[in-house]
Amino acid sequence: MGVEQVADSSGMMKELTAYIATKVVKGKSEISEDTPLVSSGLIDSFALIEIFLELQKIAGVKVPASKVQAKDMDTVRLMFATAEKFGKPVKR
Repeated sequence: MGVEQVADSSGMMKELTAYIATKVVKGKSEISEDTPLVSSGLIDSFALIEIFLELQKIAGVKVPASKVQAKDMDTVRLMFATAEKFGKPVKR
């Protein structure tokens, strides 16, 4: 899948949303693609790193961490927009 298609894939967004709901917040809160995660305090910086790594895996891209700020990772939708903007395809 090309980087330009990353943000348009609702299936990948649903996969990351489910990952966050089950593995990170462990069902304590309802999560959607537009749920504020960082600004609401729902996730901390350690969880953000875990989610960032999972985002890259699901999207099949490598995103330079130096290009990403917490505000770029506040919602799943923003995460995929960031992956589309800065991500480079992973050679498999």
